Amino acid sequence: MGIRFILMVNKQGQTRLAQYYEYLTIEERRALEGEIVRKCLARNEQQCSFVEHRNYKIVYRRYASLFFLVGVDNDENELAILEFIHLLVETMDRHFGNVCELDIMFHLEKAHFMLEEMVMNGCIVETSKSNILAPIQLMDKAS
Repeated sequence: MGIRFILMVNKQGQTRLAQYYEYLTIEERRALEGEIVRKCLARNEQQCSFVEHRNYKIVYRRYASLFFLVGVDNDENELAILEFIHLLVETMDRHFGNVCELDIMFHLEKAHFMLEEMVMNGCIVETSKSNILAPIQLMDKAS
Protein backbone atom coordinates (compact mmCIF):
# COMPACT_ATOMS: atom_id res chain seq x y z
CA MET A 1 0.00 0.00 0.00
CA GLY A 2 2.75 2.52 0.79
CA ILE A 3 1.71 5.34 3.09
CA ARG A 4 -0.05 4.22 6.28
CA PHE A 5 -0.53 7.58 7.99
CA ILE A 6 0.44 11.26 7.87
CA LEU A 7 0.80 13.40 10.99
CA MET A 8 1.51 17.07 11.49
CA VAL A 9 2.73 17.80 15.00
CA ASN A 10 3.98 20.96 16.70
CA LYS A 11 7.18 21.21 18.77
CA GLN A 12 5.24 20.47 21.96
CA GLY A 13 4.04 17.17 20.52
CA GLN A 14 0.43 18.20 19.91
CA THR A 15 -1.08 16.62 16.82
CA ARG A 16 -2.47 19.25 14.49
CA LEU A 17 -3.48 16.96 11.62
CA ALA A 18 -3.75 13.19 11.37
CA GLN A 19 -4.73 11.19 8.31
CA TYR A 20 -4.76 7.38 8.42
CA TYR A 21 -4.93 5.03 5.45
CA GLU A 22 -5.45 1.86 7.49
CA TYR A 23 -7.94 1.08 10.23
CA LEU A 24 -6.77 1.68 13.79
CA THR A 25 -8.99 2.26 16.81
CA ILE A 26 -8.85 5.63 18.54
CA GLU A 27 -6.87 4.10 21.41
CA GLU A 28 -4.37 2.52 19.00
CA ARG A 29 -4.00 5.81 17.13
CA ARG A 30 -3.45 7.76 20.34
CA ALA A 31 -0.84 5.29 21.59
CA LEU A 32 0.93 5.13 18.22
CA GLU A 33 1.00 8.92 17.86
CA GLY A 34 2.38 9.35 21.38
CA GLU A 35 5.17 6.81 20.86
CA ILE A 36 6.18 8.14 17.45
CA VAL A 37 6.04 11.80 18.42
CA ARG A 38 8.19 11.21 21.52
CA LYS A 39 10.69 9.22 19.48
CA CYS A 40 10.97 11.77 16.64
CA LEU A 41 10.97 14.94 18.76
CA ALA A 42 13.74 13.54 20.97
CA ARG A 43 16.11 13.25 18.00
CA ASN A 44 18.50 16.06 17.12
CA GLU A 45 19.07 17.65 13.72
CA GLN A 46 22.29 15.70 13.09
CA GLN A 47 20.40 12.39 13.10
CA CYS A 48 18.74 11.07 9.96
CA SER A 49 15.03 11.61 9.30
CA PHE A 50 14.11 7.91 9.26
CA VAL A 51 13.02 5.89 12.28
CA GLU A 52 11.77 2.33 12.45
CA HIS A 53 8.88 1.81 14.84
CA ARG A 54 6.84 -1.38 15.19
CA ASN A 55 6.11 -2.50 11.63
CA TYR A 56 6.40 1.04 10.20
CA LYS A 57 9.17 3.17 8.85
CA ILE A 58 8.66 6.77 9.97
CA VAL A 59 9.96 9.48 7.66
CA TYR A 60 9.80 12.95 9.17
CA ARG A 61 10.93 16.48 8.53
CA ARG A 62 10.70 19.68 10.52
CA TYR A 63 9.56 22.91 8.89
CA ALA A 64 9.56 25.90 11.28
CA SER A 65 7.43 24.86 14.26
CA LEU A 66 5.77 21.85 12.58
CA PHE A 67 6.95 18.29 12.22
CA PHE A 68 5.58 16.35 9.26
CA LEU A 69 5.64 12.62 10.00
CA VAL A 70 4.74 9.95 7.46
CA GLY A 71 4.41 6.28 8.41
CA VAL A 72 5.14 3.93 5.52
CA ASP A 73 5.76 0.25 4.83
CA ASN A 74 9.29 -1.00 5.45
CA ASP A 75 9.96 -1.45 1.72
CA GLU A 76 9.00 2.15 0.80
CA ASN A 77 11.62 4.57 -0.56
CA GLU A 78 12.50 7.05 2.21
CA LEU A 79 13.84 9.74 -0.12
CA ALA A 80 10.66 9.66 -2.20
CA ILE A 81 8.64 10.20 0.99
CA LEU A 82 10.91 13.11 2.01
CA GLU A 83 10.24 14.58 -1.43
CA PHE A 84 6.50 14.05 -0.88
CA ILE A 85 6.68 15.90 2.46
CA HIS A 86 8.49 18.77 0.74
CA LEU A 87 5.83 18.86 -2.00
CA LEU A 88 3.09 18.96 0.64
CA VAL A 89 4.77 21.89 2.40
CA GLU A 90 5.36 23.74 -0.89
CA THR A 91 1.71 23.22 -1.84
CA MET A 92 0.53 24.57 1.50
CA ASP A 93 2.98 27.46 1.21
CA ARG A 94 1.55 28.36 -2.18
CA HIS A 95 -2.00 28.39 -0.83
CA PHE A 96 -1.49 29.88 2.64
CA GLY A 97 1.67 31.91 1.99
CA ASN A 98 4.42 30.54 4.25
CA VAL A 99 2.34 27.92 6.05
CA CYS A 100 2.42 27.84 9.85
CA GLU A 101 0.72 25.95 12.64
CA LEU A 102 -2.15 28.45 12.83
CA ASP A 103 -2.93 27.96 9.13
CA ILE A 104 -3.36 24.24 9.76
CA MET A 105 -5.47 24.83 12.86
CA PHE A 106 -7.81 27.41 11.33
CA HIS A 107 -8.05 25.77 7.90
CA LEU A 108 -7.94 22.10 8.84
CA GLU A 109 -10.47 21.15 6.18
CA LYS A 110 -8.29 22.68 3.45
CA ALA A 111 -5.22 20.85 4.73
CA HIS A 112 -7.15 17.57 4.68
CA PHE A 113 -8.49 18.39 1.23
CA MET A 114 -4.93 18.92 -0.07
CA LEU A 115 -3.90 15.57 1.36
CA GLU A 116 -6.94 13.89 -0.17
CA GLU A 117 -6.02 15.35 -3.57
CA MET A 118 -2.43 14.07 -3.22
CA VAL A 119 -2.89 10.66 -1.58
CA MET A 120 -5.57 8.07 -2.22
CA ASN A 121 -5.69 4.85 -0.21
CA GLY A 122 -2.05 5.28 0.82
CA CYS A 123 -0.73 5.87 -2.71
CA ILE A 124 0.50 9.20 -4.04
CA VAL A 125 -1.75 10.02 -6.99
CA GLU A 126 -1.08 13.73 -7.66
CA THR A 127 2.12 15.74 -7.55
CA SER A 128 1.18 18.86 -9.51
CA LYS A 129 0.70 21.81 -7.15
CA SER A 130 -1.67 23.58 -9.53
CA ASN A 131 -3.83 20.45 -9.93
CA ILE A 132 -3.92 19.95 -6.16
CA LEU A 133 -4.90 23.57 -5.48
CA ALA A 134 -7.39 24.03 -8.35
CA PRO A 135 -10.43 22.56 -6.49
CA ILE A 136 -9.58 24.53 -3.34
CA GLN A 137 -9.34 27.75 -5.33
CA LEU A 138 -12.72 26.99 -6.92
CA MET A 139 -14.24 26.51 -3.46
CA ASP A 140 -12.67 29.76 -2.25
CA LYS A 141 -14.02 31.59 -5.29
CA ALA A 142 -17.53 30.19 -4.75
CA SER A 143 -17.67 31.17 -1.08
